[in-house]
Amino acid sequence: MRSRLKKYLPDHETICRNRWLRPFASSLLHPRLWHLNRHSAAGAVAVGLFCGLIPGPLQMIGAAICALLFRVNLPLALVVTLYTNPLTIVPLYVLAYQLGRLLIGESNGFIAPPEFSATDFVGWTQAMQAWMLAAAQPLGIGLIVLAIGLATVGYFATQATWRLYLIIAWRRRKTLRS
Repeated sequence: MRSRLKKYLPDHETICRNRWLRPFASSLLHPRLWHLNRHSAAGAVAVGLFCGLIPGPLQMIGAAICALLFRVNLPLALVVTLYTNPLTIVPLYVLAYQLGRLLIGESNGFIAPPEFSATDFVGWTQAMQAWMLAAAQPLGIGLIVLAIGLATVGYFATQATWRLYLIIAWRRRKTLRS
């Protein structure tokens, strides 16, 4: 498992040779950012899952900053953010919105956005702003709770999977020796 992951991750020399990353080499070359073990992998998965719900192209920047702060495997944290993509982002945001509605106790159903009106464009934009503000609170709360939940589950699932893999490998080696 570890050797398969290491095959796809860049090494120290790749970072040193990259002219764009050279100014950040002192912080980017910290050994804990590149070492792959159960704890660094679990932390990287948690960071990637949490930052994957950050809107827009800021996901990888957020994951890189968090990986630097928490000293977890940087490449793995960046790769894990890719679970959000054009196919998964809408269902995840709908889930976050529904979760936020549930948590704040909002019982009315989904409010459809206002119909576009070319004749009353100003009125439509005001109605659209009001609709977006009404959806922002449950969506924001839901995104934070969903991100924390995904990060927690991802952390413990990675820890458990890595441990299970080690136990199976130990038993396999034990049977081969005897």
